[in-house]
Amino acid sequence: MSTDGISFAAGSDIPAPQLAAVIPAYNEARSIEALVRQVSQRALAIVVDDGSTDGTAALARAAGAHVVRHPVNRGYDAALESGLRTALALGCTYAVTMDADGQHDPTLVDRFLAELEGGADLVVGHRDRTQRWSEALFCVVGRAIWGLNDPLCGMKGYRLGILAKVEDLNTYASIGTELAVRLIKSGVLASQPKIKTRPREGLSRFGGGFKANLRICQALWIGLFRRQHGVVK
Repeated sequence: MSTDGISFAAGSDIPAPQLAAVIPAYNEARSIEALVRQVSQRALAIVVDDGSTDGTAALARAAGAHVVRHPVNRGYDAALESGLRTALALGCTYAVTMDADGQHDPTLVDRFLAELEGGADLVVGHRDRTQRWSEALFCVVGRAIWGLNDPLCGMKGYRLGILAKVEDLNTYASIGTELAVRLIKSGVLASQPKIKTRPREGLSRFGGGFKANLRICQALWIGLFRRQHGVVK
């Protein structure tokens, strides 16, 4: 089936389980198959292939993922939104987002699920390291302003019943940070477990150097001063 220009192809006919693992992926053929096989032991792997040209979608599907395909590259935030909306449409209770590059240990999914089943509405991973000075700055500000130790961590968990009430999941191209801030401001119960990250496979799709730091600083500025929309009451 398809919707909004996105094509869907299920890896199996098994009904969606309680937990979905949402994995945005762009040219991640090097790591996606092994990741999906490990994650699928714990959750429904929803891989959003964001216009890849290296066979990412086929490898993910062969490994058992539910694949959401963007015909063209739309960026990480759009891919993450597509994955979360797919988890909602499939009737999953919880979703955990994670990177496709191998940085997040699949066994961490178990810990995030335990936090959600224990009552948390939002789970935000607290990494053992940051890669850029702008990320370190974001963490300092996030901790002081919102009580978030690591707002930029790509591994987050959501109670999907809460997200279903949020209007416009992604309004300024920093969806993971935006949702965390909006939900924290709404007073949801949040958990922030410490996690260890691993070296990624291949180059970062986010980029490096000045442009990457500028994008992160822009997201921080918007998060601080833009009026938040669709906050859960």
